[in-house]
Amino acid sequence: MKKLFAKPAAQPAAPTITPQSIVVVSGLPRSGTSMMMKMLAAGGIPPVTDERRAADRDNPEGYFEFERVKQLDKGDVDWLPQARGKAVKVISALLQYLPPEYPYQVIFVRRHMAEILASQRKMLIHRGEDPNKMDDSRMTAVFEKHLQQIDLWLRRQPNVELLYVHYSVILSESAA
Repeated sequence: MKKLFAKPAAQPAAPTITPQSIVVVSGLPRSGTSMMMKMLAAGGIPPVTDERRAADRDNPEGYFEFERVKQLDKGDVDWLPQARGKAVKVISALLQYLPPEYPYQVIFVRRHMAEILASQRKMLIHRGEDPNKMDDSRMTAVFEKHLQQIDLWLRRQPNVELLYVHYSVILSESAA
């Protein structure tokens, strides 16, 4: 994990993960964030999770979620000091609610949009929901706009170090 993070503007040396920083794993739904959390845990970075969401056939290795994260937009941040030196999964729509007084090292997982949409459809089918409820072109437009907005926001945060990783690169490099 050393030297993976870099400030958006060039710096002489990228820092390592420190006990003071909070590692945030984020991305669109079905982008590979659970896989990244598992990799970080295997690498020695403890995950912040409550294990409420059990593994299932859509994520057989587990979701690595912490329910209180879903309340960031409502001001529930009291748990953040205990997340220092650990990894926590935060959906991209909630990143903007992370308070500025903490240093974050954000690993943002990207994945081809067609793969994300296919994975979402498959999950909807498994849950007995209508996979045709969402229009792919509309969802793509919404997701792409969101990604542009969140990228701009992340790059403007002085307390955020940002690393983009791509799902397909992770898979190809782990297979090598």
